[in-house]
Formats: sequence, C-alpha cells, structure tokens
Amino acid sequence: MKKILFLTGDFTEDYETMVPFQMLEMVGYTVHTVCPDKKKGDTVKTAIHDFEGDQTYTEKPGHNFALNYSFDDVKAEQYDGLVIAGGRAPEYLRLNKKVIEIVKHFFAENKPVAAICHGIQILTAAGVVKGRKLTAYPAVGPEVTLAGGEYQDIPVDGAYVDGNLVTSPAWPAHPKFIGEFLKVMGAKIQI
Repeated sequence: MKKILFLTGDFTEDYETMVPFQMLEMVGYTVHTVCPDKKKGDTVKTAIHDFEGDQTYTEKPGHNFALNYSFDDVKAEQYDGLVIAGGRAPEYLRLNKKVIEIVKHFFAENKPVAAICHGIQILTAAGVVKGRKLTAYPAVGPEVTLAGGEYQDIPVDGAYVDGNLVTSPAWPAHPKFIGEFLKVMGAKIQI
C-alpha cells in the first residue's frame, strides 16, 4: 500500500486539509498528517477561506483537525507522495528546516508532490521551483517568479501538472487537483 505524507499546520485552509485527506484515504492510501512540533493526536486549527466578491478571500474559523502521525517520526524516504495544504500555515511551516529537507527529498527523488494555494510558499522556500511550471493562489504568483518558476495563471478550479508536480490555486479545484495527483501517483480507479 502506498503512503502519502501530508503537511499541514495551524490555520491551514480547512477544505485544503480535510477534503484531500479524506479523498486520498478513500482510494486506499495510507495518509500521515503531520505538523512540526506536534504529535499524533494533537490538533491543528483550520480556517475557512471563501470567495465572496471581495478583493481577496474572507477568513472564518474552521474545525480542529486531528493529526494522525507525529512529525518527529517522519522519514521522507518511507513515503511515495507528498501533499502540502494551503492557508496561512505555509508562511510559518517554510521556516522549519526539516520541512524544507523533506520537500527537497521528494524533488530529488522525483516523487509525486501536490501543493495547493499558499502551500506553494513551502516549495519556493525549498528552492525546488526553478525552471518548473506551476500555479498557486494569485498572491503567491510573484514568489513563484522570484524563485525561478513559471507561474501559470489558471482558473481557481483548475490544476496544473509539470512532471511529478501537481499544483492548484485553491480548494474549488479539488476534483481536478486530486484527480491529477492520483494520476501522477499511478492510481487506477474503475467505477
């Protein structure tokens, strides 16, 4: 059975953590959700970001999401894929040395990686987007460009694939985002 490492943290976007986690477990993957400085059974607070016609998303309290694995126990080489949730968590998660080392491992080994919304901030901090085409929440687009990536301006419900990397602007893209990640993971789903 394939294993996926899922990085999240306090004030992650609610849907970008809960929905992909549930979808990936639904198709049979073992998914370890982790956050630096937290262990199995701890929770992260989530925030619901919505698009209500303002110049940017609105933010409301979300759920408490229980982590099912301890960050200190993570050994990147034991995982087949990596998922990075968005929201506000990536802005501080990218400051963690082990998070950056984990991300670099997945790129060095050409393993599947999926990042959504502000999760791309972790990729830019890890220095792994140079020469890659990817998307993100539009406010992260300048970071992608500064890090040497080619920012792709796509609809909020779209996903962009560049080799082993699947990215998306925000949670409205979950069907395409997770669908493309499953393809990169080599999943075969029959209905």
